[in-house]
This record gives sequence, structure tokens and C-alpha cells, in this order.
Amino acid sequence: MNRFIQELTKGLWKEIPPFRLLLGLCPVLAVTKSASNGLGMGLAVLFVLTLSNMIISMVRGFIPKKVRIACFITISATLVVAVELLMQAYAYPLYLQLGIFVPLIVVNCVILGRAEAFAAKNPVHLSIADGLGIGLGFTMSLTFLGAVRELFGTGAVFGVPVMWEGFQPFTVMTEAPGAFLCLGIILGLMNWNTQHQARKRNLAVPENPLPGCGGCTACGAGRQGE
Repeated sequence: MNRFIQELTKGLWKEIPPFRLLLGLCPVLAVTKSASNGLGMGLAVLFVLTLSNMIISMVRGFIPKKVRIACFITISATLVVAVELLMQAYAYPLYLQLGIFVPLIVVNCVILGRAEAFAAKNPVHLSIADGLGIGLGFTMSLTFLGAVRELFGTGAVFGVPVMWEGFQPFTVMTEAPGAFLCLGIILGLMNWNTQHQARKRNLAVPENPLPGCGGCTACGAGRQGE
């Protein structure tokens, strides 16, 4: 059970695809002009990733190693077609907004990466947890990035105005340069936080240092008794 929870939660921060693993950046940069676009693309990837992980884990014993990548692509392509049909039937305006990036989910490196690195080597329940965790992390990332760009680019989030009257939108945020700018700032802040936490752990002084422990030089305990 602990392993299941670990695989389910790792994609929410530790291995969040666009910001930690830097995977799937093409749709991250292209479709996140608004929060709704990011959410829609994220849910589509979540659906394909979870089901492809499950199916590949179920049939991994029957797939010849020499053609495994072709088989992975075939499985994900079938699921992507299902997603396209569902979006055309129930979310056609969103489908038009996402455009070519919906069928390109087939070759998204997040899908193929998890299939090769995890689903092809692990049991079904863990593969489902991995797909859900990474998919949720991907969805959250796209939605957050889309919300930031929409907020500063139009003054709204999910189409609802939230900025003060007289706010002058930064129209560059809804263009391609805005995607790179926002992604760079987010990556920089996350790297800063990681380094800050690492420095705090390295500089932490033990509460009850043992004489002669030799573990660190912060408190000088390792030199006692010399």
C-alpha cells in the first residue's frame, strides 16, 4: 500500500513532469494561453496516460522487446483517437482551441517515457498509480501555467475577470514569448526553493551531538576528545 501511495503522489511535486522532469514541454508552451485550455489538455493526457500504463502493464509479457516502442505508440494512438472523438462530441470548442496538439499526444514524451520506464516493468496496480500521479501533476502544471498567463494577459481566470478596474493586461503573456517567460520564472523559483531547502538541511545543527561523532563540522562535536 505504501508503494502505491508513493507512486500516486510522486507526480504531484517530486516528479512533476514539466517543472521537474522537463517532459512534454511542447503542449505546455503551446496550449496554455488560458486555464481552461491547460485543464482540457491535462485531462486528455491524464486519460491516455493512465489507460496506456494499465494496458501496457497487462500485456507487457506478450510484447516482443524489438517492437515494444511500436506497440506502445499503437496503444496510445488508439486511446488518443478515443479522446479526440469524445472531445469532438462533448467539448468541440475546446477541441478547436487545442487543435493539432490533441493528436500529438500520441508522441508525447510523457506517455512514451512512462510506458518504457515504468509500465513495461511494473505490475498493473502500480502502473495505474504512476499514470494517475504523473497525469494529475501534468494537469495541475498546465492549469496553473495557463491561469498565470491568462491572469496577467487578460485579467481573468477561466474567463472570469478578477483584476481591478483599469488593469492594463500584459498582452505578451498570451503570446509565445509569454509562455517561455512564465515557464522560466516558475522553473527558477522551484530551483531556488530546492537549493534553499538543501542549504537548510546541510546547515542544520544536531540538537544532541555525540562526542567524537565526526558527522559534521557545524558544531565541532567531531573534534571533541582529540
